[in-house]
Amino acid sequence: MSVSTHVLDAVLGRPAAGMVVRLFEGDRLLAEGVTDADGRFRLADRDTGAGTHRVVFGTGAWFAEQGRETFYPSVTLEFAVLDPASHHHVPLLLSPFAFSTYRGS
Repeated sequence: MSVSTHVLDAVLGRPAAGMVVRLFEGDRLLAEGVTDADGRFRLADRDTGAGTHRVVFGTGAWFAEQGRETFYPSVTLEFAVLDPASHHHVPLLLSPFAFSTYRGS
């Protein structure tokens, strides 16, 4: 399974560059990195197996670095991997006091 993400700052209308993102399978950390200038990060390029996974976004630290307050110190998105051979894109649309997501492609 491959997993990627894209984080967009919905208030400023631009990518959320420099945000720490972590991918877990259960309690096991599979990948960790930082979003690029376009707010993107590829978390996994290998088969991690079926089951529940979660992506944890370091939103609190990211907003603090910009001198902005946020209600969310982190955002955790859990998702089910039914087909380990498929690609999973887990985007995050973010503001200091709200967020949304969807299954991307």
